[in-house]
Amino acid sequence: MHIHILGICGTFMGGVARIASALGHRVTGSDAGVYPPMSTQLEEAGIGLMEGYEPAHLDPAPDVVIIGNALSRGNPAVEATLERGLPYASGPQWLAEHVLQDRWVLAVAGTHGKTTTSAMLTWILEDAQLAPGFLVGGVPRNFGISARAGDGPFFVIEADEYDTAFFDKRSKFVHYRPRTLVLNNLEFDHADIFDDLAQIQRQFHHLVRTVPGSGLIIAPEDDALDTVLAMGCWTPVTRIGAGADWNAELLAPDGSAFTVTLEGADRGNVVWPLTGLHNVRNALAALAAARHAGVPVEVGIDALSRFENVKRRMELRGEINGIRVYDDFAHHPTAIATTLEGLRNQVGERRILAVLEPRSNTMRLGIHKEQLPASLRQADLVYVHVPPDLGWDADEVFGRLPGAGIFDDTQAIVDVVTNEARPGDQVLTTPYTFFATAGS
Repeated sequence: MHIHILGICGTFMGGVARIASALGHRVTGSDAGVYPPMSTQLEEAGIGLMEGYEPAHLDPAPDVVIIGNALSRGNPAVEATLERGLPYASGPQWLAEHVLQDRWVLAVAGTHGKTTTSAMLTWILEDAQLAPGFLVGGVPRNFGISARAGDGPFFVIEADEYDTAFFDKRSKFVHYRPRTLVLNNLEFDHADIFDDLAQIQRQFHHLVRTVPGSGLIIAPEDDALDTVLAMGCWTPVTRIGAGADWNAELLAPDGSAFTVTLEGADRGNVVWPLTGLHNVRNALAALAAARHAGVPVEVGIDALSRFENVKRRMELRGEINGIRVYDDFAHHPTAIATTLEGLRNQVGERRILAVLEPRSNTMRLGIHKEQLPASLRQADLVYVHVPPDLGWDADEVFGRLPGAGIFDDTQAIVDVVTNEARPGDQVLTTPYTFFATAGS
């Protein structure tokens, strides 16, 4: 089968491309931005890439066109697909029909921690020699790729609530039909497609409806998720967190070591390079999901000691003259706050210089702007890069935050941070464009 993918260089669609190619299909693709690292991964897999969305890219006609959710009516390749009557599908639909059928799907959903928890779970299954397939929204460092078909019955997928395609406005995750479902947490996000939290909860309810009675749902005590489960749940639920089925007792305040307890009994200690209470909770969820797939808790704990995290999740990009520079993907106030809290617990009184870009659609719309200053309270100095399409006044919001600098030029931030940083400082950056300009 010849598959042509529109929007192939996105993390999800690139993962679909790699899996389709591994299954023996001929895969080509188009994107407006064909650039590393995804372009490199795809070219190494023998996948032909084309710049732009020219109708000529569809000659000769492929057997099916897979259309990414970033594309809409008016796109030349989309219009050509419709005019010519070519068969087309969304990425989640194609994946469900051609990859996930007859697989034990382990899905990880939630506002925060999906990528990291999916990567942890995949690594536990891999370390247990179960050879899982996977598709996650980042690059797990234990694997070096974001997706593979896998040889065993298990498939781990990051279950995103974003909409599926211009012709299918359901959340992506309703296509996956998991047997094991992790619900990490739930807050309002994706303000470009959801009006309020209730709309997101309705989509999560649709996901819960797809889990069989013999499956398992793993969730913390969370008001927003409890509302979802109260809408109807036909599957056993195991809980994580204080006083729940799965819990952790910290052995180090930064979360780099902790004891795992299951139903009140100690099952072993995790000692790893990750920090932050959010990652401790992610680990508990991954251990619970792996146990449902047959991996003993002790085996999972041992695997986590060798977990190397995901690129751009508190990734140490370098250390010069005692100054450490981390890159992180946090783009929601809660995620920013928990990331900084974990770093603060790790470094104590050493200075933290935080570089932030309000880059996500929700951030640019100003939905969380009032929460941003408080989310940065653990940083000693804050540098904000203002994108040109920001829909709110950054000076007004960050002006109340002592030590904040606001810039519209990325290179200016690079220069200021370079001049300000001194030995012992920790520099944490969240915008993708910072490293694109400053180099690696």
